[in-house]
Formats: sequence, structure tokens, C-alpha cells
Amino acid sequence: MRVRSLALAAVGVTVLVPAMCAAADPDPTVPAAGEGTVRAADLLAKVRDCVPVSKGRYRTDEGTRAEIPVCGARGVVFWKADMDIDCDGRPGAVCNRRADPLFSAATAYRQTDGRYLCAETLPYVVVPGPSRLWNHRDQGIGGGSVVAVIYRDRVQYAVVGDIGPRHIIGEASYATAKALGIPADPRHGGTASGVTYIAFRDSRVEPIEDHAAALAEGERLAKVFLRDG
Repeated sequence: MRVRSLALAAVGVTVLVPAMCAAADPDPTVPAAGEGTVRAADLLAKVRDCVPVSKGRYRTDEGTRAEIPVCGARGVVFWKADMDIDCDGRPGAVCNRRADPLFSAATAYRQTDGRYLCAETLPYVVVPGPSRLWNHRDQGIGGGSVVAVIYRDRVQYAVVGDIGPRHIIGEASYATAKALGIPADPRHGGTASGVTYIAFRDSRVEPIEDHAAALAEGERLAKVFLRDG
């Protein structure tokens, strides 16, 4: 994980002691070869060209050049970046302070039972905090929004589950990385490039922790985007 998440600031100063995550491996909700029937190549063909909706560009990590725009198309916003590993939320066997020196026990959004999300088992994406550069809320993106995350020939559906720094983009949960075949170790995992994030405007999964619902809605929205986008 690149920098400490802004989740604590987003949810306020009161932090509850979280229950532990369930065991991260194996997890039947996170398949080893992507999921759904929509092909990665078809989605990538629809986001080949960028019409920027951000007022500037993002860095992928502290100290790198700002080169990543957020782009828009009918019904979606998207960006092409790296993937850093977010292990924040309820601690577990993999995501905890011992494994990740920047671990935070909070996420910007919570489950319906009030607990923070579990990065080990829930595929989620981190979006930059609102700024003059770009405010995701203005594009219909918020907690529980559905995101198709594409790496090589794999598509993984996720939800927006955390908020990160205002100037950095390209981060997703341990479970998202693992499902895409990206090294998921919170210290040394991730990939430096080649990840496409397609967030569907005005979409929302409730409860946010229901990955089956995210998959079903993601598949539906992806097919609409391929047909009409």
C-alpha cells in the first residue's frame, strides 16, 4: 500500500474495534480466473479513447509524474493505471498491522451491520478523495458503485469501498488483486501498470458487502455499456 488511506478522516474520529475477517484463503467468492461472461477484450475496446473528465492528471504513487487522467464515456468513467494493494478494514490473517505497516482498521464505507469492509474477501476499489482535480461524486460514483477491473484477459467486478489520497489513483483490495492474478502481498504486491478500472455511473450495490450482487449488476451494466456505450 502506497500511503495511509484517508478512511479514518472520511468516517470521522471515532474508530470501533473491528471484528476479525474470515479466513482469506480459500474464498469461493473470489475466483482464480476472473468472473462473468463479458470478455476483457470487448470492454477494453470500448475504452480505447479517452475523453477526460478530470481537470488534470493523477500520480500512481508518491514521487511519480502525474500522467493518469480520469476519462468518461456514456454511462461510465474509467482510468488506466497501476494497482497498489489496499489491505485496510477489518484485520485478518493477511491484512493486519504486522503484514502491512500502513494498515488502517477502517475503510471509508461500512457494511450494513456497521463493521468496516474486509479487504481479504471483498473485491473493492479505492477512488481518490474529492478535489479540484476531480470529484467522483459529480460523476455518480460513490460507496457501493460497481467497477469492472480488467487485467490482461481477466475481468473482476468490485465495488467502490474506500477513499484514498486526492492526488493518487490506482488501488484496490487484496481480494481484487488476488482474483486478477496480481500479487496481493500488501508490502510487495501489486503491478506497475496494465490495469483498467471502469466505474459505472449511478450504480450502487446494497448491501455493499454482497459480492454476488456486484457480480450480477456488473455483468448487466457491462452488457449495456457494450451495446449502448
